[in-house]
Amino acid sequence: MKPGKVYLIGAGPGDPELMTLKAVRLLGEAQVVLLDALVNREVLRFVAPGAQVVEVGKRGGRHSATQEEIQQQMLEHALTGKTVARLKGGDPFMFGRGGEEVQCLQAAGVEVEVVSGITSGMAVPAALGIPVTHRDHARSVTFLTGHGCNDTPPNWAGLVAAGGTLVIYMGVANLPGITEQLLAAGMPPSRPAAVIQNGTLPQQRCVAAPLGQLAERVRLSGIGSPAIVIIGDVVGVAAQLQSQLTSQLKRQAPLQEQFEEQFV
Repeated sequence: MKPGKVYLIGAGPGDPELMTLKAVRLLGEAQVVLLDALVNREVLRFVAPGAQVVEVGKRGGRHSATQEEIQQQMLEHALTGKTVARLKGGDPFMFGRGGEEVQCLQAAGVEVEVVSGITSGMAVPAALGIPVTHRDHARSVTFLTGHGCNDTPPNWAGLVAAGGTLVIYMGVANLPGITEQLLAAGMPPSRPAAVIQNGTLPQQRCVAAPLGQLAERVRLSGIGSPAIVIIGDVVGVAAQLQSQLTSQLKRQAPLQEQFEEQFV
């Protein structure tokens, strides 16, 4: 039997309308959908009737299938000739282990195609009017994961020296340690920063504060995962952009006052 094909599909940051047209089309063609924990369940309306939907988890701190188990499921379905959609939050190649899955499938002789998705590190700040780059404030942006930073920390001093915006995925649990190391590396405590939970969704929440106060503000707010941390002068630009993005950010009206109080 000829093996089926696997599509590694990025579901985007949360809002189903931010999925690509190609992702929607392929979900309608798939016979099996392996669904990550952070994918908005509203996208299941794009799945063909009769298709098998399998929850495979992958969320920090909670029981889920291991990466090896997920890869084995992809192989088992594909080797029986089925078309498989592996649906991931954000983009498959941005901290999504998509590269590992491609290698596994190719080694087994299974055809695989990556369907890029909008990564939350860009879309979530944009939903609040925060540009990750700006000619006057940040000519570069660094995406990094905060998961495991206490064990294998990045070169914080190098990141501080390089300037630009820092966008940290999976950083809320380690936020006190991350901010402490950035401050120790020379980043000023007044540097604007924000943590955004459930970005692009109706339940989106945000805490904006100077870096030196960020961890405590987040603790008091109760914000947790899934969340994106943005650190850099571009965070302060959001207050200036609010008047231009009123219709887009209408549900975030209280946030404008928060940004203005902190950074204007």
